[in-house]
Amino acid sequence: MTSSPPAVFFNPFSPGFTDDPYPHYAQLREQAPVHEHPLGYWVLTRYADVSLLLRSANSVEERHLGPGTLREINQTTHGDGARRMRGLSMLDQDPPDHTRLRRLVSKAFTPRSVAALEPRVRTLVDQTLDRMAGAAEVDLVADLAFPLPFAVISELLGMPELDHVRLRELTGTVVRSSEPVVDPQLLSENATANDELSTIMREVIAWKRRNPAEDLLTGLIAAEHEGDVLSDDELIAQVLLLYIAGHETTVNLIAGGMVALLRNPGQLRLLRERPGLMGNGIEELLRYDCPVQMSRRITLTPLRLGGHEIPAGTFVTASLAAGNRDATFWGPDADELRLDRPNARQHLSFGAGPHHCLGAALARLEARVTLTGLLERFPRIGLGAVRWNGRINLRGPATVTMTVR
Repeated sequence: MTSSPPAVFFNPFSPGFTDDPYPHYAQLREQAPVHEHPLGYWVLTRYADVSLLLRSANSVEERHLGPGTLREINQTTHGDGARRMRGLSMLDQDPPDHTRLRRLVSKAFTPRSVAALEPRVRTLVDQTLDRMAGAAEVDLVADLAFPLPFAVISELLGMPELDHVRLRELTGTVVRSSEPVVDPQLLSENATANDELSTIMREVIAWKRRNPAEDLLTGLIAAEHEGDVLSDDELIAQVLLLYIAGHETTVNLIAGGMVALLRNPGQLRLLRERPGLMGNGIEELLRYDCPVQMSRRITLTPLRLGGHEIPAGTFVTASLAAGNRDATFWGPDADELRLDRPNARQHLSFGAGPHHCLGAALARLEARVTLTGLLERFPRIGLGAVRWNGRINLRGPATVTMTVR
């Protein structure tokens, strides 16, 4: 362990970071690509190191975390409900538990299953574009980027009618649990929101038991009834994960991707001229500004990287966003948007290893249909004000004002 912090270290609270973190990531890659943060966790910013960590046999389970500040925070700042649910989702479990949970939901996210959703996604997009066409000004996030994935994951799960405004408020609070923030008040608010969401989902599951259908939630309940693996709390945890991850990250991809295109008019023009680039273009948009900026692991054995030895039981933050701009892997144009980049699909935005994003195919589909629809329907799109959501990990635009003609 180092006795003093490095001269440069990960500081997401520096001015302007949440609007544009990439200059800070560039400084870290150059001066402190592997370093211990003053709070006791380690940070990786180079592509090779991030990729190695994600694919290695380390843990996501907090029980492996050694003594220190982070462990103390985890033990003292979660409410009763949040503490009970914490660690039960597949995102927070290692194999073999992760494997058995993932197996239960993976059939809904196979390429064939996702492809079958395309007509419905296209209908939802077309209906929204019809409404947008009559407006003098639109907010891409509120009018399209949020409602679309919210509707898709709700239909996939088979959710009843819910208060979408309240759900968005609650999920917006809960996703901040993935932020590197140690403010006790924020963590307490997160626990309260988690408790309320858990209560809502418990009621939804009770409703679904009375109203089974051909949907993912019914399938998960049936698996639990068959004595497979899901307790009531496990069932709630998986539904919350799917519900939140199924729309929050796709909002960032669609809105952030459109902002990137509009801020790079040459690339937007290229895409209009060569619409066949859209598939590869989605991969490049994911690389250029990834919807989830960080992942984490807890070391099970000492890990040597960049001349440092990271002890076992250490929380390690892998900066997906920084690795996605690493010039030693991507070349000297790593900070540029290049829709025809030949290796764009090697981005880190969906993670890697056992925890590779289960919904990657669905996110790609929703982004492709949405961006294609926008460009085909509106020959002229003007970018107005962009306000970022202020998050460090699930970073994306909160509002994107546009004119469409």
